[in-house]
Amino acid sequence: MIIITIMIFHMTVRSYPMMRKTHLAARRAWRRLRPRLNSCFVGASSGPGHEDRSEDPSAVSAEKPPHTPVMLKEVLQYLDIQPAQVVLDMTFGGGGHTKAILSTVPKVTVLALDRDPTAISLAQQLAKEHFFPAAAPQTTPHNSITGRVKPMLGRFSELEDLLSNMNVKPGSIDAVLLDAGCSSMQMDEAERGFSLSKDGPLDMRMDGDRYPDMPCAADVVNTLDQQALASILTAYGEERHARKIASAIVEARRVSPITRTQQLASVVAGSFPPAVLFARKDRLNRPAHVATKTFQALRIFVNDELNELHAGLCAAQTLLKPSGRLCVITFHSLEDRLVKRFLRGDDLSNLDHFSQRKQGTKKENLSHEKSDGSVYWLPLRRKVITPEKDDVKENPRGRSSKLRAALRR
Repeated sequence: MIIITIMIFHMTVRSYPMMRKTHLAARRAWRRLRPRLNSCFVGASSGPGHEDRSEDPSAVSAEKPPHTPVMLKEVLQYLDIQPAQVVLDMTFGGGGHTKAILSTVPKVTVLALDRDPTAISLAQQLAKEHFFPAAAPQTTPHNSITGRVKPMLGRFSELEDLLSNMNVKPGSIDAVLLDAGCSSMQMDEAERGFSLSKDGPLDMRMDGDRYPDMPCAADVVNTLDQQALASILTAYGEERHARKIASAIVEARRVSPITRTQQLASVVAGSFPPAVLFARKDRLNRPAHVATKTFQALRIFVNDELNELHAGLCAAQTLLKPSGRLCVITFHSLEDRLVKRFLRGDDLSNLDHFSQRKQGTKKENLSHEKSDGSVYWLPLRRKVITPEKDDVKENPRGRSSKLRAALRR
């Protein structure tokens, strides 16, 4: 069974990103495999932290400091939302962008999507605070869809069905915001297993406990073979030392299953000489842990993030009105390359499109720049938008963010 699972995984990576059916087959194989997994690391998927969140998904978030939205000024500028328009926030998160839109644009309606139940609980609270004057305050999540904020729990790939159930038609939305990647709330909560600086269960599932059979990061590192792990680290983390790290993981799990975030961080760090542990630098020239790319790769794989991002872009293309506006914020090169090439109208049927080693010749890149581009999108700015220095100082987590804005033709 494990060999079959690995074979399916390799098929998935090679055919990315147009691989949704294959990826579902991999998930089914995981479900068949899970009863045979060692209970000591399967337990990391459903530990006490997850049970607590399902009982009160907003309890932890209520104690956290206010969410700081990334490039808020630029998002509002390029979306250029007008009164009474309909806006789709595809990644509600802590609600920073949505709150700013509600406070600056009168009579606007925001469709708030997120795959994380914790985020949706915050959206439901916000929905109770914002309703049209003609309507009474709403008291239930279901009824709150008649107000200015309409919460929707689901993934990008589920969006069109969710909107169809709300009678929202294709070509009826004025502006779309997509803020990709992991939210600050998810990073700050140790029990979610996203942060290597905080010890918690090695989970990383953005959906929380919505899909109990969905494999978590602990399942991946304790089950897949060395070659498959190296492939994940290479494809989704662009990790140059993928084979070395994969070998260290396999050796460590022979002694004891890897079930905690700092346990994995220590295993990765142990595969490097002490002198290079913090030799890597982030965009602020600060030391970066050698396990950062490993955590990124596992998170992307567990949550199928790049496939979901592509599904979200396709949904935005379908849902926006002509002359509707799209803003996409990304946080690493894999996401940004996907968005750039989608808006340019490139063929996205092969993983090579996102490899740094296959950027194309200067002549090919120049021909792209001179071409008419996508028949669906008109860039609002030719070059990618990055945060200002003052914004980075105020919100260091947004240092690697990039914004691309386009007009629906």
